[in-house]
Amino acid sequence: MAESSAATQSPSISSSSSGAEPSALGGGGGGSPGACPALGAKSCGSSCADSFVSSSSSQPVSIFSTSQVRDLIFWRDVKKTGFVFGTTLIMLLSLAAFSVISVVSYLILALLSVTISFRVYKSVIQAVQKSEEGHPFKAYLDVDITLSSEAFHNYMNAAMVHVNRALKLIIRLFLVEDLVDSLKLAVSMWLMTYVGAVFNGITLLILAELLVFSVPIVYEKYKTQIDHYVGIARDQTKSIVEKIQAKLPGIAKKKAE
Repeated sequence: MAESSAATQSPSISSSSSGAEPSALGGGGGGSPGACPALGAKSCGSSCADSFVSSSSSQPVSIFSTSQVRDLIFWRDVKKTGFVFGTTLIMLLSLAAFSVISVVSYLILALLSVTISFRVYKSVIQAVQKSEEGHPFKAYLDVDITLSSEAFHNYMNAAMVHVNRALKLIIRLFLVEDLVDSLKLAVSMWLMTYVGAVFNGITLLILAELLVFSVPIVYEKYKTQIDHYVGIARDQTKSIVEKIQAKLPGIAKKKAE
């Protein structure tokens, strides 16, 4: 009797479940849109969140995109670029005047002074007002900053591409695969000895930052005139290199072959 009653009830159950699926998928009836009929709203939300986290953690997320860097050096947002430019310039000037240990120590002390003062201030305000807002930095403490092993390997693989390319270039230059390229490196290093006698590393970094935040915006404004003179200089340099290559016997023989 129990088996026969279960058999008679099964068609109604299957028909009701098959009728509930289109309403849940279509968003009609009492079901919420996009809900999972088999798992329920709560378990569906957790499973969807888990699948999203697993899929997003498999791909490395770049901190700065190319468009963001371009907007930064071209002064698209004056406030943001001014903040980055001023902060890095002050840090480099501090490194030029003080040691690295002193600069890092002062920066950490300044940051701790701000965070500790704000933490104590919020605690006093909560005690006076008898409120329970919790930790003022709770939103930042709950942020997941862990790096998955797959993302780490992706970053390492991307870095190894550049490392292998640099090693290949170094071997090519020092073992004189192309005589002209090796001579260019020798002349460049000879000129850098004079630069090193006048400037140190921090001074060169300060000059590099000034050039990075000034040359692109100037080039964007006077692009036509700059391209004209750069083209003339490139043509003259190319003709000089061709004359040197023609006088070198090894290069001439290689081209003839």
